[in-house]
Amino acid sequence: MIRNVLTALALILPATLSAQAPAPAQPPIAATASPTAPDRRWPVREADHVLRDFRFHDGSTLPALRMHYSTLGSPHRDAAGQIDNAVMVLHGTGGTGQQFLQPQFADRLYGPGQPLDIRRYWIILPDNIGHGGSSKPSDGLRMRFPAYDYDDMVSAQYRLLTEGLGIRWMRLIMGTSMGCMHGFVWAETHPDFARALMPMACEPVPIAGLNRMWRQLAIDGIKADPAWAGGDYRAQPAAGLRTAASLLFVAGGAPLYLQENYPTRDAAAAYAQARVAASIKGLDANDLIYQIDSSRNYDPWPRLEAVTAPMTWINSADDFINPRGLPYPAEAVKRMKRTRFRLIAETPETRGHGTHTWARFWEADLRDLLARTERE
Repeated sequence: MIRNVLTALALILPATLSAQAPAPAQPPIAATASPTAPDRRWPVREADHVLRDFRFHDGSTLPALRMHYSTLGSPHRDAAGQIDNAVMVLHGTGGTGQQFLQPQFADRLYGPGQPLDIRRYWIILPDNIGHGGSSKPSDGLRMRFPAYDYDDMVSAQYRLLTEGLGIRWMRLIMGTSMGCMHGFVWAETHPDFARALMPMACEPVPIAGLNRMWRQLAIDGIKADPAWAGGDYRAQPAAGLRTAASLLFVAGGAPLYLQENYPTRDAAAAYAQARVAASIKGLDANDLIYQIDSSRNYDPWPRLEAVTAPMTWINSADDFINPRGLPYPAEAVKRMKRTRFRLIAETPETRGHGTHTWARFWEADLRDLLARTERE
């Protein structure tokens, strides 16, 4: 599902909290900063890999496409010299790989004896095209930047892994929101590349209905601001960004959680206003348009039978973006014979679309997936 705009989107808006309120939910889509800074106790390495002569699916090209990424742990090689412990975690719309260093994710997964113990696994956290430290419209091309889509993003991930890091086979590919959808693209495009897949917070169908509507309105809100100037603005179009950020905030909301923690009119209004105001700081309007629109032609539904790798797919009952009433999961798992689906029940603790980033709700599922694919 911002610099942490859609984490699914990654909408991880910065946390500006009322004094009496607990830490806020992490809405999906857009966020310019994480609610909390990454925990630097984790031994993170950051680097760039440049993909030469990158060709997009629409035929446009860039002579050099920069892919920024972070890693934890070290590669391990099997008897044949191939890396056999690589795990990639893919962020949501507007997010970056750095969001997976937040305590609610990292502190439950990467430590000794935890599911992704970095003494055992090599964790790779890319910034996808249009996000973070990777090539994006705000680098200078603005609206002349190639109109990338999810297929392009997965192609860039593949080249980063194979050309840049020398990986021929992944132990696990995880993804949240947009990264969840990338997981389905991976499963169909490279069915034998990963031993296991764990997509969280998405559906394997085109972005349509209400999901496309709020995205379209967010894009329209930016473009309707005269200050946007066709993308050649001198200053960020504040009114348009505020409109988009407001829609992203609603899309990422968790009804029970927010009702419990902001039970009065004034507290609710102040929290929403503060989060939207904070989320647009440092945001680039063109980058956001590209991020939201990159889902426009996503559609794995016709080829689900091509998904042959073991998969655990998880959604949340209180996810506005992927509502629980949709029939697709029940139909999809019949066509993906090695896929298990779980819907996390809604409670006052779940975080709507952002539940994907709180590992306590699904770390047992991850342990199970790793255990069952260790044997296969």
